[in-house]
Amino acid sequence: METPDNAAATEEPTGIAALDWAGASADPQYRAAVVDLLGALAYGELAAFERLAEDAKLAPTLADKAELAKMASAEFHHFEQLRGRLAAIDVEPTAAMEPFAKALDDFHRQTAPSDWLEGLVKAYVGDSIASDFYREVAIRLDSDTRALVLAVLDDTGHGNFAVEKVRAAIEADPRVGGRLALWARRLMGEALSQAQRVVAERDALSTMLVGGVADGFDLAAVGEMFSRITKAHTKRMAALGLAA
Repeated sequence: METPDNAAATEEPTGIAALDWAGASADPQYRAAVVDLLGALAYGELAAFERLAEDAKLAPTLADKAELAKMASAEFHHFEQLRGRLAAIDVEPTAAMEPFAKALDDFHRQTAPSDWLEGLVKAYVGDSIASDFYREVAIRLDSDTRALVLAVLDDTGHGNFAVEKVRAAIEADPRVGGRLALWARRLMGEALSQAQRVVAERDALSTMLVGGVADGFDLAAVGEMFSRITKAHTKRMAALGLAA
């Protein structure tokens, strides 16, 4: 999705963030955390591909359908990069993704859009929240893993596309705005809830966030991280022409 402005300020890397994968992966707990992170991200990209391909069926015009198909292709390329990286570090990709499949599938089932506009808002809001979270974590990763994570979070073009289409729909019928604002708030709550549950269930990931293998994180920092993610969400809602 789009590059956010909520990322932590750039600082000189320290601790694990100053190492490459060869050096950092000597710590088995760190290695386990990265495998979890890449597995979660890989399944997220695969699910995004599937969802965008499905949403293309709701597109009102052929041009819109083609645009979503292009974005779906970009998401699948990101998935292939992550799958390749997992294989390169001697991890079976499916096994790495499996622990996260149910939570993500449940999220998508609980937030299935009822129409084209809800699908656009979901992709823009939901995917951007996930991207913000991964970017926050990325600054504490080893240099090789960090570069990969940031690369697969590159904008697929969905952000600007969603903003253009949603704002045009609201301009044509202002009543649409209220419905979509409620929908976006629901998505925000569900996305954060799912993220917290996933992290809580994976010891290596939770340790990474609260101050173990990811140098510099502590409970206060985690709170600040979620505050930045929430602030970025509010700005995205404004860009869509919706009340947060």
